[in-house]
Amino acid sequence: MFASIAGRYDFANHLLSGGMDFLWRAKVARKVASLKPERVLDLATGSGDLMRAVQKACPQARVVGADFCFPMLARAREKGLRDLVQADALALPFADGQFDVVTVGFGLRNMADWKQAVLEMARVLRPGGVLLVLDFSMPEWRPLRQIYRAYLHEVLPFFADLATGRRGAYEYLGASIEKFPAGVAMNAFLDSCGFVCEAPRPFCFGVASLYCGAKPSSASVV
Repeated sequence: MFASIAGRYDFANHLLSGGMDFLWRAKVARKVASLKPERVLDLATGSGDLMRAVQKACPQARVVGADFCFPMLARAREKGLRDLVQADALALPFADGQFDVVTVGFGLRNMADWKQAVLEMARVLRPGGVLLVLDFSMPEWRPLRQIYRAYLHEVLPFFADLATGRRGAYEYLGASIEKFPAGVAMNAFLDSCGFVCEAPRPFCFGVASLYCGAKPSSASVV
């Protein structure tokens, strides 16, 4: 599915988010920069927009991008990104404790086994390292939730079809967002994987959220 939309992926994202995806990634990049990492893994890097934002914010760090979809990585390479690895998030080809920060933007939701993926992220983080998960969520305010649900299931697929010719990929998007844990439920999930979490940070009234969890310095991966 991702290979089929790789060529129009960025255009569709920017169009369908009203350009807010730039702002959300910039906020993640600033959070990463505040941690002063030496080594960062951007998992599910896709076409590389979050990886590029993190590189710009952290010029002193080595930033590695990993994704299982080669056509998406090819798009990232066209943007000048070079430290790219084709990899399955459920079995990462990196040593234990190799990274200070792992970021995953709009990717965990699409993985076949969320817990196995997060445990792999924990494995490749050093003790005390930080995981940042940026993804869509459902607004808590009921009127906005109803409007957003209508957008996800009716408006977004229509315009996505015009932008990419792949309506089905974006019909899947709405369903996946509704099933994905959000807010305190996501924090509880990350806690169950061994992370100590900050309060979730909702963006745009909860349309997207940022989750931040630290790997305890002395704890082993669950």
